[in-house]
This record gives sequence, structure tokens and C-alpha cells, in this order.
Amino acid sequence: MFSFRKKSPVITRDSLPYKRTFLQPLAVAIVCAILIALIFVMGYMDIRRSESNLVGFMEDQALSTVSVLQRLTEENLRSIIAATDKKSADVKTARHEEADYSKKWVIESLTEFGSYVDGQWKKGKVNNDYLHKLAADNNFWYLAVLDIHGQAVYQSSELPKEALDGADSASDGRELTTIEKLEKIRASRGIGFLALRRKDNSGTVVINLDKSGLIYWSLKVAVEKGVKKIGEGHGIAYVQIIDDKGRQLSSVGQPPLELSGNGLNYNDVLAGKTKIVSKKTDSGSQRILDMAAPLFIDKKIVGVVRIGLDRGSMDTIIAENRTNIFIFVFFVGVIALLSMLLLYYDQNKHMAGIIEMERRLEKAERLSSLGKLAAGVAHEIRNPLNAISIATQRLKRDFIPADDGKTEEFKNLSTVIRDEIRRLNAIIEEFLTFSKSRRLEFSDYSAVDLLQKIVSLINEEAVTRNVVLETRWRYKPAIIPMDVNKLQQSFLNLIKNAMESIPSEGKIIITLDKEGKDYIIVSIADNGCGMTAEEVERIFSPEYTTKEKGLGLGVPLATEIIRGHGGEIRVTSRKDEGTTFEVILPRERVKQ
Repeated sequence: MFSFRKKSPVITRDSLPYKRTFLQPLAVAIVCAILIALIFVMGYMDIRRSESNLVGFMEDQALSTVSVLQRLTEENLRSIIAATDKKSADVKTARHEEADYSKKWVIESLTEFGSYVDGQWKKGKVNNDYLHKLAADNNFWYLAVLDIHGQAVYQSSELPKEALDGADSASDGRELTTIEKLEKIRASRGIGFLALRRKDNSGTVVINLDKSGLIYWSLKVAVEKGVKKIGEGHGIAYVQIIDDKGRQLSSVGQPPLELSGNGLNYNDVLAGKTKIVSKKTDSGSQRILDMAAPLFIDKKIVGVVRIGLDRGSMDTIIAENRTNIFIFVFFVGVIALLSMLLLYYDQNKHMAGIIEMERRLEKAERLSSLGKLAAGVAHEIRNPLNAISIATQRLKRDFIPADDGKTEEFKNLSTVIRDEIRRLNAIIEEFLTFSKSRRLEFSDYSAVDLLQKIVSLINEEAVTRNVVLETRWRYKPAIIPMDVNKLQQSFLNLIKNAMESIPSEGKIIITLDKEGKDYIIVSIADNGCGMTAEEVERIFSPEYTTKEKGLGLGVPLATEIIRGHGGEIRVTSRKDEGTTFEVILPRERVKQ
């Protein structure tokens, strides 16, 4: 008989894999994933491009502001310098009147600074070191506070003797006061000074400016006036003017604390390597684009203009672009998913049709093979069987033994021969009917009773083979619609094959249980020789057998009958370990 077992998990004829089922949806998924990735990349590049364009626009706006500031600073600086030009001091024009007014800006700024020093003096915070630092930070040639007699109380440094041309005392031997020395230096060296006397004449603050100091303060004042003309607004959060030594000349507004000392690369700006540098910064609710550009005076870089522009509108535009990209990608993803689902549904529908067509074609081929086989069997076996049957009847009629003791035995043997001939004829008829479309006669019957009847019929043979038949009725009586004779033949074939797969001794476990609420399951498990995966895939073909004798029609016949009942067969097998056949049958009649 058969040796049909399997080494891998579950393989059924009804569930042979169609690997191409998911091929097209997978291809669509890959294409959609690539498309979405491209959209993401393009969207990201578009956002970066938009951000770059907006930053460029804001930088152009900052450069435009710097250009206006630069023009105003140059005009103010020219007016201040013109006010100190001695050659044209005697000529009074509108230009020089403007210059005189610009000169007042410098004097007012220095006066304000002197008042600050005086205030610190009153608080007791002034000393030589303090004044030295102030003078260095503000580019003063000399800075001092004098007492009521005009002598220096504290000073930024000692007055150089060479600046006095060797004369440091009057002709009568009296030592010159500090204020007299400063006047002498102004007359001989041209280093002017500004003296601010207290209202109570208790002291004086003196500030000396050489040429570089005058240029520094003229530039500082000119820049301040230019910044004031520009003012705040138009998205400008702050403007700072810083000279080439890092000193702040003027400012409008103040950058956030965390931006003070922020590392914009001023060196490249002061060196003329770049016309503007920028950096996005966030400070609480403020979102600022911090920028630095060079300040030119007479085509020479004299400092840096630091401007902070509110980038709220820029971030809003970028956020809108980002949202639009995400929405677009989302809809593309939804469309791709729906396309895959639709393709999956449509493909599986067509696959089901293809599988059904293949089953029908396979059935037709199998029936054709069996038809040819049955015709050959009928031709080769039926005629000899008829001859044997006729000879047996004649023997029984004409050659009865004379001995009465042997007559009964002769009749029994003749009857056995006749019955076996009839059984062989029935087998031939079964071949013939298998190749035709058979009509099953259904009636409600207990599956437990049917299986128990089969076990009773085959038990004696099992004992002779040293095979134990074990039954487990977990659901009974399990009444289902069936063709009793055909279904009995199906189960009998499966149990016999299980028995014949056991080489010496073993066990067959027959189990009946529920499968969901609409089906029952009959399991026939043995611990025989098992099968390979290739053998399992071929056992349903009537042309395949592993038997040395016989045609191997047990499993195909059983499968045909079970399918006629609306059921299916599942096979689990491992080589040299055993096989389990599971027969799934509906509890209600299935329309074919």
C-alpha cells in the first residue's frame, strides 16, 4: 500500500502556494514607497530652497538698511569733519552751518560722557585704573578729574613731558596746573580738550581727544544719528554698530541676552571676505534672523553692522509649505494604499478563478487517466473473470465430490470463489464510476457511528499487523449530511493507508471534533514512515503510487468523495515520524 508522509508542516492540495499572489501588490508597494520617498526628498529640497530664498530676501533687506545707514553716516561724518576744518572756518555757508550743528553732536555726546564720569566720581568709584580703562575703551588721549585748583586728582595716565616742549613751570618758578599743561599741549600739539566744570566749582572733568579719538567719536556720533534716522520697525528687532576693535558705537534696540556675545564670524566680515553672515536664533517667543554686514566709510571697512530681523513671517511661510508637503504625501500614501488593496482584491479574485479552473482541469485530466485505466482493466480482467465464474458454476454443478463429507466443503469453497469474483467485478465497476460524474445520495447520519463501524471492520486486520487503533470522540453524535457508503469507503481508504505505512508495529489515533461552528474535523494520525514534501504534493494524483502492488487510488478516491461532500483534506507529515490526515466536513449540506 501507500507510503505517503511528509517532513514539513502543513501542505494541502487545496492550499498549494501561489507565490505570485502578492507579487504585483508588492511591486506597487515598492513603486509607491519610491514615489513617496521622492516626494519627501523633493518637498524637503523645496522647503530648503524656499527657506534659502527667504533668508536671501531678508539678507537683501538688511543690506539695503546697511546701505542707507552707511550713506547717512558718511554725510554726518563729512559734516562733523568739515566743522573742524580751519581753512574754511572764515567762510560761513549753509554747508558750514550744518557742520557747526554736527560738531555740536560730538560736543553733546562728550558732555554726556563727562557727566557720567562726574557721577561716578561723586559715588567714589573713580581712580587712576578706572580712568585708564575708560580712556582705552573710548579712544581718549587723556582723561582726568581735577580739583578746584585745576590739579589732577585722578588721571588715566601721566602727561608726557615731551608734549610740553620741556616747559612744565612758569617763569616765576611756579609749577603749572594740569589745566594749564593741557592748554599748552593744545597750543603746541593741536590735541584739544573738553573741560566740564561742576556748577559749584568743586571739580572739573577733562577729556582730551587726538586725531584718532576725534575720528572715533565723530564716527560714533555720525552712526548714532544715522541709526536714529532709520529707527526701529519694518521687522527690525535691533541694530548694533561695532567698530573694528569690537567697541559698540551705537545701537537701536537690544538683542536678547542669549544673543549677546553670539558667535557670528565678524573676522570674515571685517576682512571683506563676505558681504553678510546670518544665523537663525530663537529667544522665547522671539524668532530672529541675526545678521552682520560690513560698514564702509570712504570705501574702507570701519566696523560691522549687526541687524536682527523678525523672521516670524518667514517661518510661517516655511511651515505652510511643510504642511502642504505632508498633506500631499499623505494623500499620495492613501491613494497608493487603496490602489494596493484594490489590486490585491482584484488579483485574488482572479486567482481564485484560476485556481478553480486548474482544479477542474486537473480533475478532467485525472478522470481522463482513470477512464483509460478503467477501460484497460475492464478489457484485461473482466473477460478472464467471466470465464472463471462460468467454470466455477460448472464445477459446483457437475463435479460435486462423491464423498458426502467433502460436499459441504466443496460448496463453501465454490461460494467463496464466486463471491470474490463478484468483488473483483465491483472493483472494476468502481474504476468505471470514478471516471464519471457521480451523484451522491445524501442522508443525515452520525459520523461517530460511521467511524466506529469502520474501526470494527478493520480492527482484526490491525491486530494481525500489531497496530493499535485508538478513538477519541470529542464531539458526538456529529450528525451530518453524507452518502454513507461513499464516505465509509473514503475513510476506510485513509485508515488502510495509515495502517500500511506502519512497517512493524505502531498506533493510529482517530479523532472527531468540531471545527468552528459550521464544520467537523476527523483526524487520522499514525506514527508510520512519513513522507517528503515532494511525495505529499503528488499523492493526490491517480497516476502516482509508492506501492509495489496496486494502483494507488485510495487517496484520490477519498479526496473525490470528500470534495463531493463539500469538504477538504489537509495533510501534515514528517519523514520517518508519521502523518496526519485531517478531513473537514460541513455540518450542513453544501450546494455544489
